[in-house]
Amino acid sequence: MTHPTASEDPRGVPTADRLPTAIDEIANRYYERLMELDPAEATIAGIAGHETEYGDYSPAGTTAHIEATRSALEEVNRLEPADDVDRVTLDAMNERLGLTLETHEAGLGAWELNNLATPGHAIRQVFDLMPQESSQDWRHIVGRMSNVPGALDGYRETLAEAAGRGRVSAARQVRNVIEQFGAYAAPGGFFDDLAASAGRTDSALAAHADRAAAEARAAYGELVTYLRDELLPLAPEQDAVGRERYSLRSREFLGADVDLDEAYAWGVEELDRIIAEQHAAAERIAPGRSIDEAKQILNEEPSRRLDGPEALREWMQSLADRAVEDLAGTHFDIEGPMRRIECLIAPTHEGGIYYTPPSGDFSRPGRMWWSIPEGETRFATWSETSTVYHEGVPGHHLQIATATALAGSMNLWRAQLLWCSGHGEGWALYAERLMQALGYLSDPGDLMGMLDGQRMRAARVVFDIGMHCRFAIPEHWARELGARPGEWTAEAGHEFLRRNLDVSPGQLDFEFSRYLGWYGQAPSYSLGQRVWERLRDEALGRGESLRDFHSRALAVGSVGLETLERALTP
Repeated sequence: MTHPTASEDPRGVPTADRLPTAIDEIANRYYERLMELDPAEATIAGIAGHETEYGDYSPAGTTAHIEATRSALEEVNRLEPADDVDRVTLDAMNERLGLTLETHEAGLGAWELNNLATPGHAIRQVFDLMPQESSQDWRHIVGRMSNVPGALDGYRETLAEAAGRGRVSAARQVRNVIEQFGAYAAPGGFFDDLAASAGRTDSALAAHADRAAAEARAAYGELVTYLRDELLPLAPEQDAVGRERYSLRSREFLGADVDLDEAYAWGVEELDRIIAEQHAAAERIAPGRSIDEAKQILNEEPSRRLDGPEALREWMQSLADRAVEDLAGTHFDIEGPMRRIECLIAPTHEGGIYYTPPSGDFSRPGRMWWSIPEGETRFATWSETSTVYHEGVPGHHLQIATATALAGSMNLWRAQLLWCSGHGEGWALYAERLMQALGYLSDPGDLMGMLDGQRMRAARVVFDIGMHCRFAIPEHWARELGARPGEWTAEAGHEFLRRNLDVSPGQLDFEFSRYLGWYGQAPSYSLGQRVWERLRDEALGRGESLRDFHSRALAVGSVGLETLERALTP
């Protein structure tokens, strides 16, 4: 067997010396084919040449994707792995690509609506990651705006084809996207702002930009009309998708087949444990006070307040930079352009904080985005310190930048496209707890904020699995909620989340709808963290150092949790 040896490229990024194998070549060809099928994804990856284009969001586009997936899987399984890297690639391709085919055959797909991750969202979101520095950059943006109508036509065709087969998302999700896409269609909104910026940069573009923005807005308006007038009347009111459908999506987000009954019971116990931790933290902040009272005290401390989006952005950037400086070379390997992370306020107001990866050559850095709901202008540092660690270092930025840097030692599919939520989000939650262990959350306010985040993730394990699989509400929660014993209802779930998620009303509604629509995704955070902590403890028990475990585990890249476990277990 061959094993990669460590080296460093001219940028100072750690790499590994390894010649591509036949399995790598298949994985690379599959990656390149997917980039051809999805030019917007190619833009996110920093691949030049298709900056104005979109893929085919119609059923024909889905068929092309499935054919490419089936062909790659058949081809790679004719080969024997040449080394340990190949073994992981083969394992990951069988798990990921095999599940893609299985979910497609089960009838799941892009027709499923939620408030965060649909083709309708992706068609708009790609503009957030397009360069905006030169006149050429703005010509690309305007060109892609001109192609929004065609992309949305294909997406509408997919929705209509699925509806003809009786596949329609819950009415709540249809209403959610009607509202969101209606905002994209509004005059003076996102697309008009883009057009105005293009015109300011290059006056010769102004007329074309205005026309492209109007066409993009009109296309979203037509989609909204279709959703409201044709799809919504067909949509069921039932939110729960049932255990069979849920199990498939849970496997997709975890890369593992979990016992849903056991995971639900664990979530209930974990939530109770975290609440007990919060009571202890409240005692440190204000002896004798409740958790809510302690948090109110934190909110009133001037030193913990930020006023305005720019103050928030500057604070995020400062904290992220400090974490990189402290952790590089001590607990982690963070070199060259991997040290750069850019913190930005998102151009939309949907709520949430998210990370976008660096381009393959690091010319575009990894970025942390904060989408601020309309009207929110005051922010508390204590509640968001661990969020910066989650999205930045040692969370998503370290994880994804490491995989990007090591692309040459595995293959492009693994390094730049493969993403499993249980692995990635589980790592980011693991990173929060790690920062507590390393002393970065010794302040009781920052600790309370981290525990708030952990509590939220545990609560959604309970609600997400419980609601969709129609499990019984735990007796003590039924009593506390004043709910009838029996299966979860949406109303009981909303109140349960209100008591366990310390967020604004707008964010609460967003999260509630997210769990109902993007089912199986939210529990992958805590369930993934659980696996990461177990694998670490097993490695330390074998005598491995913490830094070596982190280096070895991150070098695997993002894979399903069962693939990760097989890769890390001797």
